[in-house]
Parts: sequence; structure tokens; C-alpha cells
Amino acid sequence: MTAQGNLKRVLQSGAFAVTAECGPPRGADPDMIRIKAKILKGYVDSVNVTDNQTAVVRMSSFASCVILKDMGIDPVMQMVCRDRNRIAIQSDVLGASALGIKNILCLSGDHQRFGDHKGAKNVFDIDSLQLIQCIRDMRDEGRFLSGEEVKGRPDIFIGCVENPFADPFEIRAMRLAKKAAAGAQFCQTQCIFNIEKFERWMEMVRGLGVHEKVSIIAGITPLKSVGMANYMKRNVPGMDVPDKLIDRLRGTPKEKAPEEGISICVETIDRLKGIKGVCGIHIMAIGWEEIIPEIVKSAGLYPRP
Repeated sequence: MTAQGNLKRVLQSGAFAVTAECGPPRGADPDMIRIKAKILKGYVDSVNVTDNQTAVVRMSSFASCVILKDMGIDPVMQMVCRDRNRIAIQSDVLGASALGIKNILCLSGDHQRFGDHKGAKNVFDIDSLQLIQCIRDMRDEGRFLSGEEVKGRPDIFIGCVENPFADPFEIRAMRLAKKAAAGAQFCQTQCIFNIEKFERWMEMVRGLGVHEKVSIIAGITPLKSVGMANYMKRNVPGMDVPDKLIDRLRGTPKEKAPEEGISICVETIDRLKGIKGVCGIHIMAIGWEEIIPEIVKSAGLYPRP
């Protein structure tokens, strides 16, 4: 095996990990990736690159990750099952590993009806659970899904996602347990605004012993305004934004709302650091990447290990 990626190194050291998300541009200009990466470099341990999120065409996660790697950043390549059959998926896993991409986050992918090509044909040849198993078997068993031998196994740290707030709530911990059993080594969660409900989910996760099998990285999104908070509460499926948080932002002068949103974010991180089984945070700033260094420093997570 070649040298491990930075995210795996930090998690295995027991340090509290910090990752962030970078949405690729709707064009071929690599500087759009580089500009965001320069803001994040040194403040996070690894950077996720989304894979045509919300089914909107963007620069590929694969290419964007290569750009990040060339800048000395450890990328997490997101891979969705919506757009590829098992042949293309396995080919991209081999290619990513060959180019030194160490981390792949496995997702099913948003349905194409949400995007800009509503008439596109989806694939979903395999689902995210099967994708996790596929990569694990290619790496550990040296076998493709066909059963044929992999001649040069991919060196991949396997990630998954989970939403602690989606219904039915009672099965969410079991879903993560299944992904851990399939081979997931780290998990990045949906944005956390309802910290009490997240704590209840973590109790169930610990009850199943899953926190000992997969590194749980808690999702964080800073809110710029009460309008943003209301939109996420009403329009984003599986999002749980408590009314008390919305009321807090509503009671803040408009020009001070971003500052209050950052304060809420840092307070949430402080609570997350005290929850057994939480190994880090994943900051999804949604076009507000320039604020991430301030969040990381304010949360006492800088310098990075």
C-alpha cells in the first residue's frame, strides 16, 4: 500500500478532524477550484468535491480532485450512482487511485428531476451500499463485481453519508450500521441544527457499537440570514432547523445576521466536540467558503495537526 491520505491519518491519530466542501464550477475554468482551495488550505484536513450535486451539470468531481491534489490538498472524491453503471464506477475507482486520490465518498445521488436535465436517463445500476461493498472488495479482496481479479488494487479510504434527521428516525442508526458492515470507514452527516436530536441519534449509534467501526464527522452549515434558515427548514428534505434558532436570527439586526450565524455554528461545534463518538466536523458553507478559516479558528481547531 502507498502512503495514506491526510484525512485517514488525522482520524487514526485520534485528532478531531475538520473537512470542508467545495462545489465545482459550471464550466471548465480550473481557477474556480483553485480560488476556493486557497481559502481552505491549511485550515481543513481534507476537501470534498461534490459530484454534480442536485443533478446540475458541473466540472467533474474526479477532475476537480486532481486539481486539489496538485495543490497539496487531500481531496475526497464524491461518487454518485445516478450517472454511472458498475463498469464506469469501477473504472473511475481505479483511475482515482492511480492518480493518488485516497478518499471516495459513496452516495446514491439526487434524482435528475431536481436538476437542469430533467429528461436525462438515470442509471442507479447499484446503490450506495453496494458501491461501498464494491470498493471494499476491489481493495481488500482484489475482485471486481464480476468476480474477476483486480490487477493493482485501489488504495481507497471509503466514506458514506447519513442523515440523522430523516424519517423514520428510528432506523437511521441501523442504516449507518449497514454501511459500516459493508465497508464504510468514515461518515459525513447532514447539516446539524437540532443538536438535541443529533445527540439522541448518537446514543443509538453508540448502542449498536457503530462509533467504534466508522469515524463519524458531523455536518455543519453556517447560516447567513433568517431567510436562509427558513428556506432550509421549509424546502430542503430531511433538514431539521428548530424554531428557536430561526427566532434567534430573526431577532438579530440584518447586518449582524452573518456574525450571529457564525456564533451559532461555533457553539454547535463546541457541543459536538463533547459528544462521544463524534470524530470531527464537515463544514458545508454553500458558497461562503471565505468564512471557514474564521469558524475553524474560533472553534479552537487551528492549527491543524
